[in-house]
Amino acid sequence: MAFDGIVVANLVHELKEQLKDGRISKIAQPEADELLLTVKTPDGQKRLSISADASLPLIYLTARNKPSPITAPNFCMLLRKHISGGRIVDVWQPKLERIIHFTVEHLDELGDLCRKDLIVEIMGKHSNIIFCTEDGRIIDSIKHVSAQMSSVREVLPGREYFIPDTMHKADPLNVSAEEFAALITEKTMPLAKALYTSFTGISPVTAEEICSLAGADSSVPAKEYSADILLHLYTQFGIYLSAVKEGRFSPAIYYDGQEPKEFSSLPLTHFSRYARKEFSSVSEVLETYYSTRSRITRIRQKSADLRHIVQTALERNRKKYDLQIRQLKDTENRDKFKVYGELINTYGYNLSEGAKKLEALNYYNNEMVSIPLDPTKTPQENAQRYFAKYNKQKRTFEALSELSRETKDEISYLESVQTALDIAMTEDDLTGIKEELAGAGYIKRRFTRKKPKIKNTPLHYISSDGYHMYVGKNNLQNDELTFSFASGNDWWFHVKQAPGSHVIVKTGGDELPDSTFEEAGRLAAYYSSMRGGEKVEIDYVEKKHVKKPKGAKPGFVVYYTNYSLVIDSDISGIREVTDES
Repeated sequence: MAFDGIVVANLVHELKEQLKDGRISKIAQPEADELLLTVKTPDGQKRLSISADASLPLIYLTARNKPSPITAPNFCMLLRKHISGGRIVDVWQPKLERIIHFTVEHLDELGDLCRKDLIVEIMGKHSNIIFCTEDGRIIDSIKHVSAQMSSVREVLPGREYFIPDTMHKADPLNVSAEEFAALITEKTMPLAKALYTSFTGISPVTAEEICSLAGADSSVPAKEYSADILLHLYTQFGIYLSAVKEGRFSPAIYYDGQEPKEFSSLPLTHFSRYARKEFSSVSEVLETYYSTRSRITRIRQKSADLRHIVQTALERNRKKYDLQIRQLKDTENRDKFKVYGELINTYGYNLSEGAKKLEALNYYNNEMVSIPLDPTKTPQENAQRYFAKYNKQKRTFEALSELSRETKDEISYLESVQTALDIAMTEDDLTGIKEELAGAGYIKRRFTRKKPKIKNTPLHYISSDGYHMYVGKNNLQNDELTFSFASGNDWWFHVKQAPGSHVIVKTGGDELPDSTFEEAGRLAAYYSSMRGGEKVEIDYVEKKHVKKPKGAKPGFVVYYTNYSLVIDSDISGIREVTDES
């Protein structure tokens, strides 16, 4: 994710506005590597969450409080001793590093005014919160780093604080055109990589954006470009980063449907395929993005067992289907044996004893045919042998045709459950799928007197023309939506010949405009296994023409007349109705 120097610059800009001249009233350490500062400002109380967690380092303003341990850890006690009641006089960022300095003014033990630096380093697994004197001597840190742990820098009380320059990166805000060209051309790697490895605070996403703005191929090494193109690239580089110097940030999250894909503090034009949602605060961006990502990750982890059950059943059924198709192929020549039997009965009267074959005219196609014979058997016995072979293969064909049809339906059903698991966003969604699988016999239902409460409702959207559109999130919900909720004149949408959700558009008796048909088609494409496709074929028909065969699995329907449209699966412009809205 693009938690780069630009996002940090945005944070510094925001924190400076919100916290400067505020007094630190509370210091808590909810987790071993996390701080929660409460700051009293002229505009009211603010909470600052700081995490140095190796897997997810973060810093942002939040309204949420967190419970703290009864006994405060040593680092927390130290901060309380030094800067509790202290005034934040400055918030700053060195160069474009992923580092934030909070300069705090406070009274020491003798009552003299002095300053300390609380330094937050957002650097992946090397993230840390370091408390220093004004002259850069480390008092303590939330994580101690000894010489055994790092040969680059020790982070221990009494050591001098410095930023390790392991990559020898330049400051992107103060680089000349000559330096810029020299830095990126000396590297043999692709242009985008040369950019983010040469300058501090530039992420791969930002590097791709700068290349895109300059119209340069990011995969081509910089040394292959002419001086003019490199100058043009430098100009775009400067224009893009001028927003950082001037504090012109536009924090946003880029969504693929409901899933956040990326966030940034400056526009990312090469992310045009995603929906961009702007926020007034970068703190809100970070809190929203990571809480949503965390929720999605948690749901995917919780669905792992269900996915395994479905995947195992799918693999088993696909193997079974392949075997059935191979066996069916073996019965393709069954009619030949019937013809052989008939021809032996017709022409076998003049066969000599012990004959090994019969040359005869096939009166069905007027072609000569050579029929192998068992010389130890009479012509009649040979004919009966071929008839027996025909009858056996005919029975096999009929049985396998039915079985292969059932297996194919089973595969289609399991693929639809797989798609429902991909759509699932909440635990209620998973409960609905679990109940469906239990009903289908894939999961043993735990004996309980109480029926599980499923607070699961279809997804609800409103078209640009004001028509209500509903999307089923699993097969049981699809059935309910289509056959209980929808009226006869409502429109029904589904991806063609692929697993996906049923989409219902409530017409209210109106004739729908083309734009609503297109938006419903997009929903059907997005909530299907064809998600991400640019040309997805969608079937749509009035609900009254959709039928459910007797004994069919949940979600399975048939229709014999329909319209079709080809559409992309981008739903970014369609308004979803949520509990909040």
